[in-house]
Amino acid sequence: MTRSARPARPGLVLGLIALAQLMVVLDVTVVNIALPSAQADLGFDDGSRQWIITAYGLAFGSLLLLGGRISDLAGRKWTFVAGLLGFAGASAVGGAAPSFEVLVAARALQGVFAALLAPAALSILTTTFTEPGERAKAFGVFGAIGGSGAAIGLLLGGALTDVLSWRWTMYVNLAFAVPAAAAALRLLPGGRPARRPQIDLPGVIVATSGLFALVYGFSNAERDAWGAPLTIAALAVGVAALAAFVVLELRVPSPLLPLEVIRDRNRGAAFLAIVFTGMATFAAFLFLTYHLQRNLGFSPIETGLAFLPMVATVMVAAAVSSTRLLPRFGPGPLVPTGLGIAATGFVSLTGLEVGSTFAGAVLPGIMLAGLGFGMIMAPSLAVATGGVDHGDAGVASALVNTSQQIGGALGVALLTSVFAGAAGGVVPAAGTPPALARAEAAVHGSTVVFWWSAAILAAGALVTALLFERRGAPARGPASRPVGEAAG
Repeated sequence: MTRSARPARPGLVLGLIALAQLMVVLDVTVVNIALPSAQADLGFDDGSRQWIITAYGLAFGSLLLLGGRISDLAGRKWTFVAGLLGFAGASAVGGAAPSFEVLVAARALQGVFAALLAPAALSILTTTFTEPGERAKAFGVFGAIGGSGAAIGLLLGGALTDVLSWRWTMYVNLAFAVPAAAAALRLLPGGRPARRPQIDLPGVIVATSGLFALVYGFSNAERDAWGAPLTIAALAVGVAALAAFVVLELRVPSPLLPLEVIRDRNRGAAFLAIVFTGMATFAAFLFLTYHLQRNLGFSPIETGLAFLPMVATVMVAAAVSSTRLLPRFGPGPLVPTGLGIAATGFVSLTGLEVGSTFAGAVLPGIMLAGLGFGMIMAPSLAVATGGVDHGDAGVASALVNTSQQIGGALGVALLTSVFAGAAGGVVPAAGTPPALARAEAAVHGSTVVFWWSAAILAAGALVTALLFERRGAPARGPASRPVGEAAG
């Protein structure tokens, strides 16, 4: 077996990886702004709309560990290309969807191929950039995409929905994926892994079913109730399956997830930081999007533009955090501080009222949140994948994305339920016009969601502050050496 060389043009490889990651991350939110238009076109109800978001996150998150191991087994180049082309095909189906059911199926299929694409992309980055200085810059770019991709998705979704139609929030992925696949065939070295791990089929079945059941249970709670038999059964199955998965991985000779990847305190804290961030932010931005459109009267493209200041803040904070602050202070003080700042941003958003302005009530909160996200994502990504044996780079990268997507899917399901309960409990004053009563209920529901999001981030700050080592040493593990392929 031969080892693949470092790509000849690493700068172009970084651009390629950033483009692929942007597509995967923005697809979590690119349809958010388009949902009202899609809902009017396809005729589905409010209770069903979360499945257009959850279907993607559920398929993506539950299959990522398998996708990461396939990347280690089959080679990162070919897994990356297959993920890009499959994602493009699923997006074409979604854009042409004649019904709600087809759209949800296409979103789930996007998640399946994203589960191949995302870990391959991050593991290529991890194994290509090993020198500390260039690694910090590369993870700064990648972290900025991870922290701002959701907001970029809102901007792109708004522009496409306004200028063309909601269907172009699907079709646009072909413009990303097809050229990226062509570039990957030329830029990325091939090569076969020196160590070809076997697929842990029992682990795949147990982990996938456990993650699916867990997220389904939270989603069902929004439609039925937390005490509904199906909700309780799904959550119980999910918890039991994930516990069984840990036991199983300790016993099988070629585990789907080698537990040494998460045993390190710093690495485990980084994964948890990503989980908490995903839980808090995906749903919060969904409801903030609806607030801007329905209560402030923003058009889809105006809604997207409203998030640009946050995107800029994320990018600057991610670059500074990864290149200046992380080498000097380590993740220990940096990531918990970022979580605390982001929590403060969401607390600021709890002051929203029906008559609040964007500049006075929304902008300060999202700027603070953006500063926090930049301090969280780039350092967490670097620590989570640092020091992992190259033969396990795919599965370690998959766990990063699993953390974000499962956290996001759980957060959307949970906080959608919170919103419904809070909004439904508002009793309008006598004589209140129906339109104003609906607006007051929606704003109240959103502010309760922001309180929950802030609490989740604050809990994350506390947990990670306790877990990160005081001096913030990089995650321990095998040296970053090519054991097989660098990026093939």
